[in-house]
Amino acid sequence: MSEELTAARPYAKAAYETAKADSAEAKWSTALEFMAAVASDPAMQALIDNPGLSADDKASAFIDICKGKIDKKQQNLIKLLAERQRLDALPGMSALFAEYRAEAEGKVDAVVTTAFALTKTQEQKMAAALATRMGCTVKLTSEVDESLVGGAIIRAGDLVIDGSMLSDLNTLSNALTR
Repeated sequence: MSEELTAARPYAKAAYETAKADSAEAKWSTALEFMAAVASDPAMQALIDNPGLSADDKASAFIDICKGKIDKKQQNLIKLLAERQRLDALPGMSALFAEYRAEAEGKVDAVVTTAFALTKTQEQKMAAALATRMGCTVKLTSEVDESLVGGAIIRAGDLVIDGSMLSDLNTLSNALTR
């Protein structure tokens, strides 16, 4: 997945800059989400992977499917991605674009993974602490992973805070085996 995001990053950044220059971030978000869904469809994936079709044929088919949902600049993006054999990067582009937009709007989605379910009060305190640390609004989602034993792992954008007991135990184990 990280290779897909690496390939998608420059295109997502360029798309975001284009959208920002036109004050059309919401429009581009909607279009990229739609294009990502189209690119993820198994029939479209087969078309994208078909070596017998030219880049122009792939782009034309993709644009035809998206007719009425994407504008001229977004069609040009499809043509560019087809030329560079990167149409499969659209799902990653959509996700990265959403991150860039949220960051620009002062928002971040965070996921906290704990060994036990958090109470609403704990979630609120954690979200408030993250908001203070990151200087933005935090939308917190919590998950349970009993293998952590205790503690928590927090992922917010590029920030990862691993305060789990599993991590501590692994560190201790590595130190003892040296």
